[in-house]
Parts: sequence; C-alpha cells; structure tokens
Amino acid sequence: MLKHIYDRMHILLLKETLIHADETTMQVLDEKDKKPTSKSYMWLYATGAFGPQRFLYEYQPSRSSKHPEKFLKGFKGFLQTDGYAGYNGVPDVIQVGCLAHGRRGFTDALKALPKDATTTKTTAEEGLEFCNQLFKIEKTLKKLKPEERYEKRLEQSKPVLEAFLSWLQIREKQVLPKSALGKAIKYCLNQWTKLSAFMLDGRIEISNNRAERAIKPFVIGRKNFLFSKSPKGATASAIVYSIIETAKANKLNAYYYLNHLFEKLPNIDLENIDELDKLLAWSDSVPEECKIPLKN
Repeated sequence: MLKHIYDRMHILLLKETLIHADETTMQVLDEKDKKPTSKSYMWLYATGAFGPQRFLYEYQPSRSSKHPEKFLKGFKGFLQTDGYAGYNGVPDVIQVGCLAHGRRGFTDALKALPKDATTTKTTAEEGLEFCNQLFKIEKTLKKLKPEERYEKRLEQSKPVLEAFLSWLQIREKQVLPKSALGKAIKYCLNQWTKLSAFMLDGRIEISNNRAERAIKPFVIGRKNFLFSKSPKGATASAIVYSIIETAKANKLNAYYYLNHLFEKLPNIDLENIDELDKLLAWSDSVPEECKIPLKN
C-alpha cells in the first residue's frame, strides 16, 4: 500500500529544481551472488529548503553510478552531492558540491598538524576562514526569498569566492600535495565548479548538509536492526523510512499519519492521482489530528 505513496512522491521529486543526494552502507544477508558480509547501500534523495519537503530512500545492492542514473531519470535540475563521482553520470543535471566537505578538509588538516607547525597551521586556518566567511554570509541570508538571496550572494559571497580561488591556486604550489592540507586544497580546486555552483540560483544551498541530516535516521536505525534479511526487506525499509521522514519534515505525527494512510489507501482508487495526492504528507487534506501542534 505505502509503495503507491512512495511512487507518487518519486514522480513529484523528479519535477523539482533541486535534489540533494547521499548514500550510506547497509547489510543485506540474502542477496544473489553476494556474501552476507558484503556491503549494500541505502541511497537518499531529498528536496531543497523551498516547497514541500520530500525524502526518498532507495535500497540498492551496490554504490554503482547506474543507480542514481536510473532513479533520477527525467530530472533536469540541480543535483547537490558530496562530490562522490558516482553521481557524475546523471544526465541533464547541473552538479552542485558541498562546501561543508571543503571546510572539513581544512579542519582535518589542523587536527593532523604537530603543535610546532606554525606556518602550515596558519595556512590551514586561512583556508578555514574563507569557508567560515561564506557560511556566515549564508546564515544572514537564510530567511530571504530565493531571488533576494541570489542578489545578496552576488554582492557578498562572490568577492569571497574569488579571493578564495586565488588563494587556493597560490597555496597549491606551496604545500606538499599528499599532506592533509595539500589534499584539502586539491579537493577544493578539483570541485571548484561544483562548490561555486550555489551562486547560480537562490534556491541552492551552500552545502549538502540537508541530505546528510536526512540519512542519519537510517544510520541510527541501522545500529539497532543491524541488517536486512532480504532485498525485499531492504526495499520495504526504504519505503517506510521515506514515508515517515517525509511526514516528520512536514510536521506530522508519523504514527497518526500512518494510521490515516492505512485507513484511506484500501478505500480509494489508487490509479486516481487526485485521490492519491490528498494523502501526501504536505496535502491540505491531511487531518488536523495528524499534525504536530505549533508551539506558541
């Protein structure tokens, strides 16, 4: 029953302007031609901050690029990820990177340095400060409409990005390429087109933290249930996680919302899109008792 809701959410997701994506490992015991100890994956696809919130999880037996290519077939917008090359094969999209990952490289470099490495420390701190400046700007623009945020970024973020790129190009020649700092700089340069793509549209975010936050409920659940017995069970988990996390994101009580779905789904024409849409988590037709009361 819930798969009808899932499939409808999937269709609507592909009509979005921006999709965030991420993936994490899972274990499935009875997979064809695979050992029970081998890795499988739960993929996550999420909408941006504007409009109805949707989170779709999808189980797949591998981390192959063919999986996002198939799931996102027909999508023609911005695809924001952490830079994993497996998303590069998705056609007709504009790839957007994650500055939080770029920033993390500099924080890791600082942690890896000995206490007496003053010059390298200063350089890593400089790179970190560029990232911090960009995040501080984003914080001030958070409540603006996309059009306003786009204009403000041109005024405030663009000069910082230009200075950051110039700094990266200079420092790349001055640090050891295989050092933690060298890798942080190389990551930013290799990903620069994607890292700066948030400037193209005010609806795009500066990082892929939205997807990383959305994948965490599954990661926490995985620590408890440990594995799925079969691919069918893993797929069922993906569907249920999609329904529940989307309900939570739309400020619904997941328990009451599921009760509502199980009551209504057997009694409607599942081929009737209008009837199905009334059951979606962001629909105005969802009963008040399913909604979490707003705090005063």
